[in-house]
Amino acid sequence: MKSAPAVTITLAHSPDADDAFMFYALARGKIPTGDRHYRHELADIETLNRRALQGELEVTAVSVHTLAHVAERYAVLSHGASVGESYGPRLVAARPAPSNPRMGLAGLKVAVPGTLTTAYLALRLYQPQFEAVVIPFDRIEEAVLERRVDAGLLIHEGQLTYADRGLHLWADLGEWWQEETGLPLPLGVNVARSDLGAELIEAVAADLKASIAYALEHRDEALEYALGFARGLDRSRADRFVGMYVNHFTLDLGERGRRAVEALLERAAASGLAPAVSKLEFIGA
Repeated sequence: MKSAPAVTITLAHSPDADDAFMFYALARGKIPTGDRHYRHELADIETLNRRALQGELEVTAVSVHTLAHVAERYAVLSHGASVGESYGPRLVAARPAPSNPRMGLAGLKVAVPGTLTTAYLALRLYQPQFEAVVIPFDRIEEAVLERRVDAGLLIHEGQLTYADRGLHLWADLGEWWQEETGLPLPLGVNVARSDLGAELIEAVAADLKASIAYALEHRDEALEYALGFARGLDRSRADRFVGMYVNHFTLDLGERGRRAVEALLERAAASGLAPAVSKLEFIGA
């Protein structure tokens, strides 16, 4: 009996420490994947969001905000999500926060990492009235320090390092969202294009879960690999950053994680910030 032909699947994700950590086992062949071979493609999250809009990528990380635009074409994998429990993207400025940062933000020029990011969506929900200036995520702190913008919205490692450069916290959007809804803030998920077929998508979901489980069980080994993507973070901070965004929601969204995704998209649609999603398909358990 002939074995099934090998399948090569493009797996796109960000070149960040948390993604590197969770995909370490797949990237280095630490787990069996049967006839499935993965080709890793790295790009910043806004680039991946825009490519997903075009349906270019088979399996990719996307912002939950973008999910509202691609839900008819992609299924959501229950594994590999980035979810913040009372923490998330941070709004910072060169000057100390006013007594009411939410009101103080109105009318200001704010550097954002992309208009399809969940960080941008959350900031619009927090305060709709600001002028967005799209700047690559790794140049936002510089733009704030040079006073080219009034404030900046930080994702990735900048959430841990902004104070080193003398910047001041105005708002933690994950903390605000938790107070607002009682739910964690779902920032990103992995999705698979529906035309891959249900059987292959289920297998991909299982591979992702196995890769994340391997990293969590072999933390030092996976962290050593992730340090190569940590953009200057020392081991202690890289470990902290990975711990923030590779957690139990990453291993499996579960009922609460799925509800968090649905609640954010419902709020976005109700506010006119994203199209309504009639149904989300979650794959894997």
